[in-house]
Amino acid sequence: MPSHGQGRPCVITRRATFSASHLYCLPELDGEQNRARFGPCSIAPGHGHNYELVVAMAGPLDADGMVLNLSDVKHAIRSEVTAQLDFRFLNDTWPEFDLSLPGGCLPTTEALALAIWRRLAPHLPVVGLRLFEQSNLWADLLADSMEAFLSIRTHFAAAHRLARPELSQGENEEIYGKCARPHGHGHNYLLDVTVRGSIDSRTGMVCDLAALQQLVQDLVVEPFDHTFLNKDVAFFADCVPTAENIALHIADLLQGPIAEIGAKLHKVRLQESPNNAAEVFAESPRLEMVPAALEALVAG
Repeated sequence: MPSHGQGRPCVITRRATFSASHLYCLPELDGEQNRARFGPCSIAPGHGHNYELVVAMAGPLDADGMVLNLSDVKHAIRSEVTAQLDFRFLNDTWPEFDLSLPGGCLPTTEALALAIWRRLAPHLPVVGLRLFEQSNLWADLLADSMEAFLSIRTHFAAAHRLARPELSQGENEEIYGKCARPHGHGHNYLLDVTVRGSIDSRTGMVCDLAALQQLVQDLVVEPFDHTFLNKDVAFFADCVPTAENIALHIADLLQGPIAEIGAKLHKVRLQESPNNAAEVFAESPRLEMVPAALEALVAG
């Protein structure tokens, strides 16, 4: 009797962790130039992170009901990645990060993710990879290419009231419920901004990370934090500040400035509460890109 599911496609994920340190300092720049470019990340002897890796793999189920034997997956990730990187100084560990070589680049999150992909691909059917440097910074790959997705996370606190001015209080309460109460209510918003771009062959970066973080701080966090959105942010004077509308407005604010620093805004995710979130994809055609792999990484 044939095994249930044999031959049908499935995506699986495996999570692994390692601790490592790195330093952002290019030999062709002097000390002042490195500090201006990379900030505290250029301070010797470097700094460390507890990295978290999620690997998505795909294939048909075998007669045993598995895409891959998990023991084999665990061994491949350990031998090719974590055993080589754990408690190491990344700049000196793999040749990709040897800056004395023509192809050497800095061991950024996105460059490290690509190097990990290329070591795992001969052993596992990798379709997606996510690498967390810390909880508010991570990179995603969906192919063995110099293109990556880089995400940063930040937060702000704000109040809002959901109500359409042309409707009565009763009509607004029918639509928005308690959220239409006259004095509003507040949230601790969690904001994820994802950009897409090519990994620079020398800096290892999709874009200037410090510049990206500063853009989000200046254009979103500073003007939105500790405000009553309906009254303190002009855009919401005549636009109901639902999570969806706030996320859309943030995407509109960021898209042009992010393009100016060399990346493309891919997605804005705004979490209003543990139960509610809105996502805006700034480049809709990219939704056609291996969505199963990306969803697996998010859930993994």
